[in-house]
Amino acid sequence: MTELRDSGVMIQLAHQAMLKMGLDVDAVFARLGVTPELLADRNIRTPHEAQLIFWHVLEEVSRDADIGLHLGEHMPVYKGQVLQYLFLSSPTFGEGLKRALNYQRLLSDASQASTGIEDDQAYILVESASDRVAGLRHLNECMALGLIRFFRYVTDDAFVPSCVHFSHEKPADSTEHERIFACPVLFEQEDNRIYFNTQLLDLPSSHAEPELLQLHEKLAIEHVAKLERQDIVTRVYKVFGEILETGQVSLEDVAERLGIKSRTLRTRLAEAGTNFNQLLADYRCNLAKRLLSGTDESIDEIVYLTGFSEPSTFYRAFKRWTSQTPVEYRNQRKQS
Repeated sequence: MTELRDSGVMIQLAHQAMLKMGLDVDAVFARLGVTPELLADRNIRTPHEAQLIFWHVLEEVSRDADIGLHLGEHMPVYKGQVLQYLFLSSPTFGEGLKRALNYQRLLSDASQASTGIEDDQAYILVESASDRVAGLRHLNECMALGLIRFFRYVTDDAFVPSCVHFSHEKPADSTEHERIFACPVLFEQEDNRIYFNTQLLDLPSSHAEPELLQLHEKLAIEHVAKLERQDIVTRVYKVFGEILETGQVSLEDVAERLGIKSRTLRTRLAEAGTNFNQLLADYRCNLAKRLLSGTDESIDEIVYLTGFSEPSTFYRAFKRWTSQTPVEYRNQRKQS
């Protein structure tokens, strides 16, 4: 099974919100292992289950029992992405919502949002494909607020929630929920939902443009196809982690583990813009860097963990990757 991942834009928006709130961002990111390179990479995707660690660390550092709410309150509105363009160029809010849900994977592999109508109210229901993350209070509250603020933006402030449902337990004090959502908020419900007036579904978009809509939909399809091609890379990396220490890592070994033919694996990697040898080198290089900078493992042990049979082979490869010996790299990292 492919690991569920979230778009890196989410951590980047959270970063801006933390700065605005005056939180100790360096302390949070040091504990999470988030680097400046990750924050600058618009194509990065982070493990969905890392949400568990992120919110735990953020609550500890901020000492804020309502950190999900407050981060969502200060987070910039999601802009400059193809989902925003789909909304704006669609003829109505309802049409934009329907189209965006077709491409929700661009935000998260774990996102399972859907819409419906109950009595005279429309709703959007948001679930997680991960049982471990599904009940995470801070994430659910931050996401709900992020969606509401985005909907307000694309409707020129016409979107107003009529009620919000959360599946998690009611906090000891829900005063902040009432202030921030400005509508009834119910807890311990069957699922997470945002209710709104059905008339909003027919609200015309002031930016509707049929030709641009066609272009934006084509772009969304291309982005999803790119993610699907990248899935094979994630699966190969997972196999590397399972068998690298054996030293027996070949395209044939990995293909067998994945249950596909070697030729098929080679073709799918080529479609993803890479090849087996490059992936193996990248994985070994990144693993060696992490072990050298973040652990006290001996060089001999790192040689074994990265799947090399001889120290000399490892030294030559590492020098080729970084223009430094492993010892030079470790000493430099300890000094910085």
